[in-house]
Amino acid sequence: MTLQSLNILNYRNIREASLDFAPKLNCLVGLNGQGKTNVLDAIYLLSFTKSAYTTQDSLNITHGEEMAMVQGVYNGESRMANGESKEMTISCGLRRGVKKQFRRDRKDYKRLIEHIGLIPLVMVSPADHQLIDEGSDDRRRFMDSVIAQLDRPYLEALTAYNTLLKQRNALLKQYQDADTIAWDLFDVIEDQMVVHAQYIFAARQQFIDQLIPHFEHVYRHLSGGAEQTSLSYVSQLHDRDLKQAFIRTRQRDLILGWTSQGIHKDELEMKLGDYPLKRVASQGQQKTYLLAMKLAQAIYLSTKDKAQPILLLDDIFDKLDSERVERIVELVQGPEFGQIFITDTDRQHLSSIVRPDESAKIFHVADGQITPYQ
Repeated sequence: MTLQSLNILNYRNIREASLDFAPKLNCLVGLNGQGKTNVLDAIYLLSFTKSAYTTQDSLNITHGEEMAMVQGVYNGESRMANGESKEMTISCGLRRGVKKQFRRDRKDYKRLIEHIGLIPLVMVSPADHQLIDEGSDDRRRFMDSVIAQLDRPYLEALTAYNTLLKQRNALLKQYQDADTIAWDLFDVIEDQMVVHAQYIFAARQQFIDQLIPHFEHVYRHLSGGAEQTSLSYVSQLHDRDLKQAFIRTRQRDLILGWTSQGIHKDELEMKLGDYPLKRVASQGQQKTYLLAMKLAQAIYLSTKDKAQPILLLDDIFDKLDSERVERIVELVQGPEFGQIFITDTDRQHLSSIVRPDESAKIFHVADGQITPYQ
């Protein structure tokens, strides 16, 4: 799957842009704060129907403007197009105070969830450090975002589970000080939660089992094989019956006011050697680990689908030594990866990326203006 062209109007600091891209490598060069990341975010929007950086659509509209538009023309095989190679146009219109309009070939989607997975995409950005620094919510979102691109029932199960979780938590708070508790209401909600949780658990376990070999392969390549790492999926469902766990912990949950058992407590355990990555890894090692996870995600998606995912690499060279940079460049230019978009502040880095015999384009970005280098 490749993005042939992109038109942007009033998206963040980009007032107007009409860009034609190379099928393999596209580089955006410019100082920080000029709009490079906003171009990548516009591409991300067309895959996931939302920005990578905010859930409030109005914040993506240029200050002082009432509307924004992003439109992309794609070409390539799509799992949802029965494997046929075809051209399609995806557009997203944003207007203040109005629900966003998302279209595929001029036809509106009834539900945005129908679009997820049509254009597989992986984004690597400085925000990925939240996978290490923040809580388990971010690591679960990582798993969910990958699986949902291939498995629409998974996304529906996850949505249903989270709705039921809110209902159970509401009941817990409602009955915290009650003398009589309607346990039958808990039974109804918990029985449904168990069904969805089992599906989610099995899908997450399968995903991590299949991701790990790709992750280990990529990390060895990037690090030169000098470091031992591990990635593992931790879930309460590995060692307990969830329905019985719900019943057993009801009284404690009433005191807490929230549900202590379930797949919403799942975790990804990341280690360097025998120790947690966050505790012992240097900044360079942490960034290499995160890069390996995301690049492994891209390989995983390409092995599960006929469409190679678009790869967005935002500011990946910072805090990495020259050897690791060379290994990254060598890897992503290989056959395992499809179309790539890279941002950087220094064009010198790109001299090792853009080869004379390769189809590639370099764009200069300054104050929201994007122009191709000649």
